[in-house]
Amino acid sequence: MVRTRFARLAPEQQRAIERAALDEFAAHGFHDASLNRVIETAGISKGSMYYYFDGKEDLYAHVLRTELGGLLTRLGPLELPDDGGPDGFWNTLQDYYLRAMTALIDSPQLAALLRGWMAAAASPGLQQAQRDMERDLMPWLEQAVAIGQRVGAVRADLPSALLIAVVLGMGQAMDLWLITQQPTGNDLPPLIDALAGMIRGAVRPLAGPAIIPLVP
Repeated sequence: MVRTRFARLAPEQQRAIERAALDEFAAHGFHDASLNRVIETAGISKGSMYYYFDGKEDLYAHVLRTELGGLLTRLGPLELPDDGGPDGFWNTLQDYYLRAMTALIDSPQLAALLRGWMAAAASPGLQQAQRDMERDLMPWLEQAVAIGQRVGAVRADLPSALLIAVVLGMGQAMDLWLITQQPTGNDLPPLIDALAGMIRGAVRPLAGPAIIPLVP
């Protein structure tokens, strides 16, 4: 994990290390990236690098979180409507997803970083980082499911944890495809519309009563 010593660095020193790491990881991917090149570019010693980070996996996860955080800040908060019915709920989510993917495709280094992250997902250190990020996202996802159920956009006959697992699995597959294919211009909105429709179809309320309710 990122050591607290890194947070005590001057902001310009932090950014120098993060920029060097971003350039290296985006250009070479996780496996082929050289920590020595990052150290040289950032102008620090190898001992200093390990003073701030546990290793390459730790640095990669930190840079990815930092860049994603910057992207989300630029997009602004996602406020789900609590009174717009199912269409208002899904339209808000779809619009945000379209803006997020457009911004991501327009950020080639971040897109490359995410491709590398997915390609190196078998690494134990990165798996832990992914679990940490999902854990941080969980309160928002639980709130989104609750709002979706209140407005009739999300089925209520299954455990929320199961619905979230389904959405995360589908979302990761969609993100990987979009980041890899990088559709642009007029191609992106209809793809987002189709992909969002798949998630909506997977979790929408049943037309009739559930045959076997799984919620005790």
